[in-house]
Amino acid sequence: MRIIAGAWRGRPLIAPEGLATRPTSDRTREALFSMLASRLGSFEGLRVADICAGTGALGLEALSRGAAHCTFVERERDATIALKANIARLGANADVRSMAAESFAGGPFDLVLIDPPYGTGLGQKVLAKIGLAPGGWASIETAKAETVEVPGFTVEAERVHGKAKITLLRAATA
Repeated sequence: MRIIAGAWRGRPLIAPEGLATRPTSDRTREALFSMLASRLGSFEGLRVADICAGTGALGLEALSRGAAHCTFVERERDATIALKANIARLGANADVRSMAAESFAGGPFDLVLIDPPYGTGLGQKVLAKIGLAPGGWASIETAKAETVEVPGFTVEAERVHGKAKITLLRAATA
C-alpha cells in the first residue's frame, strides 16, 4: 500500500497484521480521488475527516494532494498504532481521535471520508452527525450490494470497484 499522488507519491504505508483492518485498495483509492478531483478541482486547503481510518490511507492521500489538515478517527488499537506511525513518517498535519466512529461529532469539514466495516450501516449513521462545510463532499465506502441513504444528503455518484462501492454525497440544498 502506497500514497498514489501528490507530495508523498509512492511513499509506502504500514498496516497492522491480521484481518481486523481492511485498507482501501490502491485501485479503489485511485478511483475515489479521481472522482473527487473532477468535482473539487483541487484539494488545496481542505479540512478533511477520515472516519474508520484504519491505516489512514484515505486522509493521508488527501493531505498528500494539498489538504490543509486531517482529523482521523479510529478505535482499533493496532490500526491506531499503524496510523500514528504513518502520520509521523510523513510529517502530516493531522490529529488522531482514538474513539468509536459513532461517538465522533465535529466539523465543519470540506471533505469527509468514511470507510466503515461492510454491512454495518455505520457510515450513514456517522455522516448524519458530522458537520459538513457549505459545498462540502462526503464519501462512504461499502460492499457493492449495500445501499447508501443519509437524510439531508444527496447521492451524487456511485461506482463499484471489485467488492467495494464508493458513494459520493453532498448536503441536500433546500
